[in-house]
Amino acid sequence: MFEWTRSETLGLAKHTCTQCFGLGLRAGRNGKSVPCGCVLRAVFRACFKRFRYCATKEKHMSRASLEFTGGREKRFTWSRKDEEYVADFCLVGRRHLSAEEYRVFKYHFLLGADWKLCCRQLKMERGNFFHMVYRIETQLGHVFRELEPYSLYPLDEYFGTAPRWRIDGPNEPRPKVQAIPVFATRRGFTPPLRKAA
Repeated sequence: MFEWTRSETLGLAKHTCTQCFGLGLRAGRNGKSVPCGCVLRAVFRACFKRFRYCATKEKHMSRASLEFTGGREKRFTWSRKDEEYVADFCLVGRRHLSAEEYRVFKYHFLLGADWKLCCRQLKMERGNFFHMVYRIETQLGHVFRELEPYSLYPLDEYFGTAPRWRIDGPNEPRPKVQAIPVFATRRGFTPPLRKAA
């Protein structure tokens, strides 16, 4: 089971929060620390911001990348991370929300309707609409962070700009990085040359 740490939640917590007082964790059942709602909403909003960026950017800017999949067979696969992220964001919302919550999620977050249009179309009052939006953000923020084996948050791990050490397991040794010898000269860097025979 995923364990939230203070170092992870502290940067995401809202400093004016009355539940966690800016610490990100609060006491839950059985004395166990659980993440505060402000942290979960911050996780959702970071994922939603990246979703909007991936969905609205020009399609000619998208690229396929070769990535290492790990596991027993240690293979490489081609992927289009932006399109995969948009699909994952939509599918996780569909799977983890009720029918009524998904309608609000679809209109407000996926289609970009403002609160007035959503309230008119869904026949909801303004207060009920915003309560449901906060509930959706909290619920999906929790899912986005704890989704296994690949969570949508942190974004740098999803998009491959940071290694995923925790996926291989805590006892798996990290690969050692071997430095390439480069010799500095006044003109710049030049690689070492082999002696002529």
